[in-house]
Amino acid sequence: MEEVKLDLEMKMESAFNSLLNNFSKIRTGRANTSALENIRIEYYGTLTPIKQLCNISIPESRLIIIQPWDKTILDNVEKALLASNLGVTPENDGNVIRLPFQPLTEETRRDIVKQVKKLAEETKIVIRNIRRIGNETAKKMEKSGDLSEDEQKKLLKDIQELTDRWIDKISDTSNSKESEIMEV
Repeated sequence: MEEVKLDLEMKMESAFNSLLNNFSKIRTGRANTSALENIRIEYYGTLTPIKQLCNISIPESRLIIIQPWDKTILDNVEKALLASNLGVTPENDGNVIRLPFQPLTEETRRDIVKQVKKLAEETKIVIRNIRRIGNETAKKMEKSGDLSEDEQKKLLKDIQELTDRWIDKISDTSNSKESEIMEV
């Protein structure tokens, strides 16, 4: 029984972590270095993550400054940023690249909140599917004689409590992200 619960807990935690990863990539009107996570720069014939080639800082809430350690790749960095569809136009001054994030309009904020709600709902569905698999496993174990009827009922109850806990955690995280986006 403990093994089944532990397995379900790991799967649900993985689904939640995936949601957090997706949330970190959503633009909130504030500068966030996670927007640069997947950007790769052509460096001596190899695609290299931007964080391995540049110093990235956020001097103010709506600005990211990217300073390559090797000034010769400044143009490559700028090209990669333009190709990445960040929604921000890089400003190259010959030493650093500035990424100024414009404040989001009310309409854009509402669209982003819809996207957040959709991601949260998809993750809740994944959690419920994991619960369904756990419930099926518990019923099979009871049929095969590995669990008594009382043990099966307790396992089903524990699976439901686990599901409820993760669903609540997703809702809380989603609500927090929505208020962060709607903050002007």
